[in-house]
Amino acid sequence: MTIEQFKSSLGKGIPPGLSVYLESLWHDGNGDWEKSHTVIQDVEDKNAAWIHAYLHRKEGDIWNADYWYRRAGKTRPSDSLQHEWDQLVKAFL
Repeated sequence: MTIEQFKSSLGKGIPPGLSVYLESLWHDGNGDWEKSHTVIQDVEDKNAAWIHAYLHRKEGDIWNADYWYRRAGKTRPSDSLQHEWDQLVKAFL
C-alpha cells in the first residue's frame, strides 16, 4: 500500500490488514482523535509512543506530548501536524 492509497481509503471502511499503528493513524486521518487514541494507548512500544506523542501534540497537551516523544526516543518536531502524520504513515506502511 502506498501513502496515496492509504489516504484514498480515508472516509471508507477500514482497509483490511492494517497494523495497530496504521489503524490508529487511519482513525486520526478521519478526524476521530478519540478512536485513534483508544487504539494506540495500550500498546507498549516506541512506535506506539511516537503516535501517542503526535496525538497529544495535536490535542495541544505539549507537556504530555513531550513525555511520549521521550519514550519514543524522539524530539517534538517543529513542522506541521500534517507533515508529522504523513511521516508516521510512511514509517508504518
